[in-house]
Amino acid sequence: MAVATAPINEAPFRRLRDVDLGEGVRIYPFTNLYGCGIGTGSQVGTFVEIQAGARVGAHCKISSHTFVCAGVTIEDRVFVGHGVTFVNDRLPRATAGDGGLQGEGDWELLPTLVEEGASIGSGATILGGIRIGREALVGAGAVVTRDVAPRAVVVGNPARSLARGGGPHRS
Repeated sequence: MAVATAPINEAPFRRLRDVDLGEGVRIYPFTNLYGCGIGTGSQVGTFVEIQAGARVGAHCKISSHTFVCAGVTIEDRVFVGHGVTFVNDRLPRATAGDGGLQGEGDWELLPTLVEEGASIGSGATILGGIRIGREALVGAGAVVTRDVAPRAVVVGNPARSLARGGGPHRS
């Protein structure tokens, strides 16, 4: 990945700390990105948080109000709609067994992979440990609780296949 020192656009009120940026990345205001990587030519919308350890590939569009947590890898040419939430913990809890607040060692990070060319509709929720296949389409508002096959179209809560192999085609 070509390395840039800053996004190509000016925007107020964005926090960028230890972010690996590709060339030509555009990051809009009111974002919080730390310890993550953003590939060449990608765009990150307003009110987006991308946590440490997350990776966004080249030529991706991450729309506003989206949360990308640690453990998420988004490959190249992926569209993520407005208000998408990724989850990385199967059993989220506030406290550990001793009653104190959970720390890093009190839960298991479940990695998530969104493969090249996939599209995730606005308002979708992607649970941890999921793989969304190449060129798959996740419908708006879907709750993805299991892997999505390449080029599949899934909708609903929980997300179910609408058509096998009927996803968007890109050459």
